[in-house]
Amino acid sequence: MAHDHSKGGASAGRAGDAHSGRQANEKRLLIAIGLTGTFMIAEIIGGFVFNSLALLSDAAHMMTDVMALIIAFIAIQIGKKAADSKRTFGYRRFEVLAAVFNAIILFAVAIYILYEAYERFSQPPEVQTGGMLIVAVLGLIVNLVSMRVLQGGSDESLNMKGAYLEVLADMLGSLGVIIAAILIYVTKIPQIDPILAVLIGFWVLPRTWKLLKESFHVLLEGVPAGVDLQKVESELAAVAGVKDVHDLHIWSVTTGENSLTAHLLVNPGADEALILARAHEIAATFGIAHATVQVERTHVGIEKPTWSKDTDT
Repeated sequence: MAHDHSKGGASAGRAGDAHSGRQANEKRLLIAIGLTGTFMIAEIIGGFVFNSLALLSDAAHMMTDVMALIIAFIAIQIGKKAADSKRTFGYRRFEVLAAVFNAIILFAVAIYILYEAYERFSQPPEVQTGGMLIVAVLGLIVNLVSMRVLQGGSDESLNMKGAYLEVLADMLGSLGVIIAAILIYVTKIPQIDPILAVLIGFWVLPRTWKLLKESFHVLLEGVPAGVDLQKVESELAAVAGVKDVHDLHIWSVTTGENSLTAHLLVNPGADEALILARAHEIAATFGIAHATVQVERTHVGIEKPTWSKDTDT
């Protein structure tokens, strides 16, 4: 019987480059968090002062960006924190817990926005389009600056790319508020404001639901998106010398950090080293960075489960 634990390593030079890259990304994220967070507060104040539900709705959208940026920053910090005897995986799953909290808060805000929109359709308050337009234009500028800051790290990190795309989406929301302010000024139809608020809400809610769904999937140790469990099993079973694959589990500790454990029952005389090496190659092709594989001459594991094709949670 043999075990093998594999996790990717890096040379000292690459480690130094990665460290400097993380430091640069930290600065980019802090700048973006400061800009976006400050302006989110300004939009909330502007929404109440100028009676614009569209501004409040865009502020809720901006909240998703602030939380996404904070989560991205936390992910970098957590990557520095070593595992200990109490938390052998470290604190990397905190990113997922933060995402769940973010989604719950956004659902509550979205319900408030939709309720306010319903109230304003029948009795629309006077919207101060001048102030609404000024705030929206400033928001557009802030988003463009944040996009510029984050763009430098978006090509080298999926974490940074996700943050960049969040700010890009919010830039579109600011454009929507600018258009609404102009239309209200020209047409004198105040209902345009709650209509846009509802549209922004419907833009945010599916993203929020997706975030919550993906977060719970990780917390429930679900198979990571893009990994076909049956295909992994069949490829492991096809390795020369392997009789059976059992106790196969694939999960992620946090987004993008996939793990695998498996028991391989092998034929007498099979080259265990070659089988282990091939098993890790297969895991790597599916984006699994950490694999623990046990090679057995006799069956030791539990009964082999029958996988359902529908693994969607």
